[in-house]
Amino acid sequence: MGAQWKAKHKQDTAAAKGRIFTKLAKEIMMAAKNGADPSMNSKLRLAIETARKASMPKDTLERAIKKGAGLLDGPVNYEHVVYEGFAPHQVPVIVECLTDNKNRSAQSMRILFRKGQLGNSGSVSWDFDYLGAIEATADNKDADVEVAAIEAGAQDFEQDDEGGVIFYTEPTDLDLVQKALPEFGFSVSSAKLIYKPKNPMSLDDAARAEVEAFLEAIDNDDDVQTVYVGLGG
Repeated sequence: MGAQWKAKHKQDTAAAKGRIFTKLAKEIMMAAKNGADPSMNSKLRLAIETARKASMPKDTLERAIKKGAGLLDGPVNYEHVVYEGFAPHQVPVIVECLTDNKNRSAQSMRILFRKGQLGNSGSVSWDFDYLGAIEATADNKDADVEVAAIEAGAQDFEQDDEGGVIFYTEPTDLDLVQKALPEFGFSVSSAKLIYKPKNPMSLDDAARAEVEAFLEAIDNDDDVQTVYVGLGG
């Protein structure tokens, strides 16, 4: 979610995998602050499932849980910080960071946004909906997406060609809906709060390549967790 701009042919290099593991470990640590037992902590359980699907090594995963729960090396002091601005061609961008040094993150964003424009809080978020997004798959062919959405309390849904569904919820309903979906024949693979663009832009290939290079540089920053962009598929 939020990274739909990424080039489909991008190689799964060791460096890229390392960055993914770093981001996932932060998610796990933040979730584990509310308890190290995934059976009692739905946010942690989903973070663990996402990490396993990305083939995160077991030792790395367990260390992140212990560190987040304060059982290792003292407490974790990551802060959630959001930056807003524009990529080249005035494409709106929202960047979510988890950082242990807000000054470092702010300096990095100022540098990374030089080819675009870093804005103030609220400068582009009005052009996005803040929603819960639940990625799920049907357990069998009889599972009815529309019935599941209505009964579980989702606001909307999108289906892809491979049998996947994204259920959209009000932010406050995310946990309730993701817990209810299995009753209606859907297995949840991730549940998180996202920014969904209201008016995604279309660009020609040259302009899109320029925007993607800009976004990839941001995504590669160690403090950056997720990048959301108002760019069409």
